[in-house]
Amino acid sequence: MNRRVSPQSDDLRRLLTQEAARIMSDEGVRDFLFAKRKAAERLGLDPRRMHLPTNLEVEAALAEHQRLFQSDSQPSHLRHLRETARNALKLFAPFNPRLVGPVLAGTASEHGIVYLHVFSDMAEDVAIYLMEKNIPYENSARKLKSGAGIQSEYPVYKFVAGDVPIEVTVFEVDGIREAPISPVDGRPMKRGSLKEVELLLAVSE
Repeated sequence: MNRRVSPQSDDLRRLLTQEAARIMSDEGVRDFLFAKRKAAERLGLDPRRMHLPTNLEVEAALAEHQRLFQSDSQPSHLRHLRETARNALKLFAPFNPRLVGPVLAGTASEHGIVYLHVFSDMAEDVAIYLMEKNIPYENSARKLKSGAGIQSEYPVYKFVAGDVPIEVTVFEVDGIREAPISPVDGRPMKRGSLKEVELLLAVSE
């Protein structure tokens, strides 16, 4: 027997979704689960006793929040980030780069980060390339899940271009054939080429 959800629960879930989206937009929070838990606490709810909204629901609410409350500023922030992404894609041309994440999706805020995927069987080649370009960087790692559910760790290089943080995740060359799973919708991440980013910029002019 299915348990019915009361209208009050629906309203609370909607409020929680909207508050999580606001936190991500206004405070620069990037972790969906953290934003949802923080939203629950602010609303006086126990996140452990609730069926939290999905990441996809929060992303949709984020886009709506930006449309309603940041229509004067978000498009210009997004354009600035995409212009920076275009330059970064050109910079990493030897590594067949792709743009991923909120800057590609169009939900990036003023706190946005440009996330790139690049492809090289030797991650050290990317580090050497950055040094040759005299670009100071920090290195770390990121765990991502494949479509088969296998979690792997990938090298990440972080640097700043002007006022925009850029994070470059390095995959093996064959990694371009299968994108890792998106934390938003559980599907393969959308990857945008330089041509696709230039088209987005042209459309927004």
